[in-house]
Amino acid sequence: MDRAQLADFLRTRRQALQPEDVGLPRGPRRRAEGLRREEVAALCGMSADYYSRIEQQRGPHPSEQMLAAIARGLHLSLSERDHLFQLAGHATPQRLLRSEHLSPGIMRVLDRLADTPAQVMSPHGETLRQTQPAIALLGDETRWTGLARSMLYRWFTEPTAREIYPEEDHPMHGRIFTAQMRQTYARENGRGRSAEIVDALLAASPEFATVWADHEVGMTHVDRKRIRHPEVGVLELYCQTLLDPDQSQTLLVFTAAPGSESYEKLQLLSVLGDQRI
Repeated sequence: MDRAQLADFLRTRRQALQPEDVGLPRGPRRRAEGLRREEVAALCGMSADYYSRIEQQRGPHPSEQMLAAIARGLHLSLSERDHLFQLAGHATPQRLLRSEHLSPGIMRVLDRLADTPAQVMSPHGETLRQTQPAIALLGDETRWTGLARSMLYRWFTEPTAREIYPEEDHPMHGRIFTAQMRQTYARENGRGRSAEIVDALLAASPEFATVWADHEVGMTHVDRKRIRHPEVGVLELYCQTLLDPDQSQTLLVFTAAPGSESYEKLQLLSVLGDQRI
């Protein structure tokens, strides 16, 4: 671990970021060059004291998980993230971890959607980051660990995972989730994370085995989805998708037609906050 170089790298990256880059207000009396340490710490989901000690060359040896959080908070590119890991004395992240890294461009778009339900998905159906309105609408989908991080795995093993959609839509969503994983499975040559998820599901779910055997590909969700919320009922929402081809990640943005009943329900959710735990 090169404490001096690590501290210098973090400081220069922090000072290069402006409040507008991460969706923060600048304020009329702001004099700081770039972001403040406490602002970066909040973006990284850690205490200001922990982050400050690393930048002041007196902190603990950060784990890979903490470094990944810092990389997200500072909107680092993949090359910058690899450099961060190396300075901290860790090996460059493997492909699986790299696929979970959000590009600076996707992060900037997401930061500007703070008042809109939006979330970033990995090619394995894992939710990498959500806006607060998305958590209020869909629940905190980043809390899962292990195989359950994949929506496909939860769909066929956790009955509660299906409560988000009306029951009559369940067969369609199950086929679409499976078809999307089929494409990822082929792209990864039947190895890696996709193979781990598929093998586990084949052993655990006869329903998945039946759908998987159909070998359907090219199926995608329609632009308009019906989502069921326990407090406000069913919402009909448009789902726009932005693809990051370098990372094979997708940014999902949920909107409702202005003046519609679903639009009013979305406004109500912003008041109710997160009711999906």
